[in-house]
Amino acid sequence: MTQKSKIAVIGLGNIGTVVAANFVKGHRAVIVADRNIEKAKSLAQQLGNLAIPMEIPDAIKEADIIVLAVWFNAIKELLHQYATALRGKIIVDPSNPIAPDEKGGFKKIIGERESAGSIISSLLPAGAKMAKALGTLSAGSLAGAAFQKPDPAVLFYAASDASIKAEMEQLIHDAGFEPLQIGGPDQSIRIEVFGDLHEFGALGKPVTVAEAKQKI
Repeated sequence: MTQKSKIAVIGLGNIGTVVAANFVKGHRAVIVADRNIEKAKSLAQQLGNLAIPMEIPDAIKEADIIVLAVWFNAIKELLHQYATALRGKIIVDPSNPIAPDEKGGFKKIIGERESAGSIISSLLPAGAKMAKALGTLSAGSLAGAAFQKPDPAVLFYAASDASIKAEMEQLIHDAGFEPLQIGGPDQSIRIEVFGDLHEFGALGKPVTVAEAKQKI
């Protein structure tokens, strides 16, 4: 693949919408898809010619890199439903395995020491490769800290395979951030909600490269 690999963002909630908008700001074409095709068409109209609306099956078929910007359990469903079409693709998982608690906050819906990234990596279709990325910041920070100058904000990521490092780092650059790999999926708990490298964990806010290296 080259830096012109086609990206699709599946799921146009808060995170997916901002991620797609950031790619367009970074002059990267992006396919936008949602269970509600009208939502995809509306967002594409707002973002301009670099955003192409598609139905989910067509987006998965067309793209090389699939950002599954949906809830954790929905990712598992999509991996099963589109297992054949996802073979050989790069799958980006920004999910956090959480649900509302009874106190107005959030709680993990998997084991305390389990991570979404490790679980999703175990469910990958044959030949697919995965990166845990684009989910370490809130939607507000993803929008507000993108293309920050003079010192760009960091997006941490974890990758299942060294062969996708260049693709992922280009993708994160094009989304307006500085990429910083923390390892493989076994480390992704650190960049999920409540982890030490997540905005809603010990990190607390977007950080620059210099600040990030003090925390790794």
